[in-house]
Formats: sequence, structure tokens, C-alpha cells
Amino acid sequence: MDQRRSAQQLTLIFQLTNAVMRYILLFFLVSLQLNAQDPAEDLLSGFADNNARDYATNAFKSPRVINGNSIEMLPFGVLDFRILHRFGELSGGGYELFGLDQASMRMGFDYGISKNLMVGFGRSTFKKEVDGFVKYRLLWQSTGKTNIPVSVIWASGMTINGLKTPEAQVETTFDRRLSYYHQVIIGRKFSDRFSLQIAPMVVHRNLAPSIVDPNDVFAVGLGGRWKFTKRVALTWDGYYTINAFANDIKRIPLSLGVDIETGGHVFQLHLSNSTGMNERAFLLDENGNWAAGNIRLGFNISRWFQIQNRKI
Repeated sequence: MDQRRSAQQLTLIFQLTNAVMRYILLFFLVSLQLNAQDPAEDLLSGFADNNARDYATNAFKSPRVINGNSIEMLPFGVLDFRILHRFGELSGGGYELFGLDQASMRMGFDYGISKNLMVGFGRSTFKKEVDGFVKYRLLWQSTGKTNIPVSVIWASGMTINGLKTPEAQVETTFDRRLSYYHQVIIGRKFSDRFSLQIAPMVVHRNLAPSIVDPNDVFAVGLGGRWKFTKRVALTWDGYYTINAFANDIKRIPLSLGVDIETGGHVFQLHLSNSTGMNERAFLLDENGNWAAGNIRLGFNISRWFQIQNRKI
């Protein structure tokens, strides 16, 4: 019986993986088609500077969409001080002031080491987790001398559970507190208004809560941005866990937000069904049910500081 169930799970994983790969291929093909020029433009391009190269910028206004990483990178020498704040569930009603009586927070510091490399770390009140990550840009969407239809980012991170006893049933060791994630983010800025990305990833936890929960969980994320005024944009991101035990489509981590640019920082209001605000937390912990109103109001604040200027 167990072997039959395992075989069925493996078959489902392979089917979903093939579907994800088809979507990624379709994403590339659409990007290439939209990037193609007509013959008249090719003739006129001979009069332009053939060495010019125009990179796509501001696909998103932040290195994060809402929960997850975006295809954006911090410029060299920039420190991003970021506060992520999330209240309790709206379903708590008036007694809990629709969630405002409760709150969880993540405070983080990210830094741009170069135009293609950034690092960051943060600390969350939820499970008292400390997390760190590194992002590297493999490809940068551009036109001109070289046409690259998409940006590709690699991100890897680690979290440490800071609770005194993460699991009461087992002995607490440092190794059992650790979790890791790796992801590839493929995205494109289709226009000044619209950007879209897809992000397959894997999260590994050294200690699973039960024998039916896998240590390695595979997921695929989808994020986007629609800018409808000069300073206001709608953003969203969601992740589907492919092989998580007892998968429930109503509880996948899904967030909807509004970005408001206010000069030196970006203020984001959002709704989300996840409590945790790092990759391990929103992918592996139980999230609220959107259909039952188990969603949370939150806000993110990002403030940039120029710490180091490049020498000319």
C-alpha cells in the first residue's frame, strides 16, 4: 500500500514538473517573439550606435515582490533597510480588531556588493528565525548590441530557528534548526507598466515535523507587477508546493499588494495568508485559507542608503 502511494506521488511530481517546464519554455518563446524586430527597424538600426546596450530596469521597485525575491538587484554600494510587518487574520473579527491586535515582523538589511551580486540577512519574530541569502544575476534583459529577452537570477538562502525547543519530541541540536533554499528566477519587463516572473525552487529542512512530511519540498512561484500610475503599482506573488504533504490549493502562500513610491522609499500595503516572511516559513508552515477569510493585512517599508560610491 505504501509502495503504491509512493509511486502515485512520484508520478504526480513528474507530471507537475513536466507542466512547469512547459510553462517555462512557453515563457521563453513568448519573450523571444515579443523581442523580435521587424525588417524596417533592422534597416534603421544600422544608423544607430551598434555598441549601445539598453538594460531593463525597474521591472519591480524592490529586490522582493512581496514575500519572495524578484528579478531586481540592489545597485553597487546601496544598503536596503527593510521592515516587513503583518497583522493577525481578518477573520478574527471585531474582538481582535480584524487582526490589528496581533502582529509579526521581519527586519532585514540587504546590500549591493556589485551590480550583479547582493547579500542580505534578517530576523523574524515568527519562530525567532534568523535568515541570510545571496542573489546573483546570471542574465540581464537588454536590447541594443545584445538582445536578451529575460533576466535570470539565482538566489540561495538559509534560516535558523531561534526557538528554545523547535520540536518538543526530539532533541534540539544546531543542525536540526537549519533550513535552506535555492531558486532560479526568470522574469521579463514586458513594458513600462507590466512585469512578470516565474521562480522554480527547492527548500530543504534538516528536521521535518513528521515522517509523512518530506525534507525537500519543490515549489514554483509566479509574481507580477502592473503599474497604473506614475507612483502606484499592483503587485502579486504566489507559490505552489509540488510535493508537500496534504497540499491544499486554498492554502498556497498568495499575496496581493499595492506599491506606493514616496521619494526615498517604497511603501507597500498587502494582503497575505502567510504568517512567516522568509522562504522556509511561507512555503513549509501552514498558511491561512483564503476562502475562509484567514488572510492578514500587512505592510512593507524599504529605505535605501548609499553607503559606497564607485570610484571613477
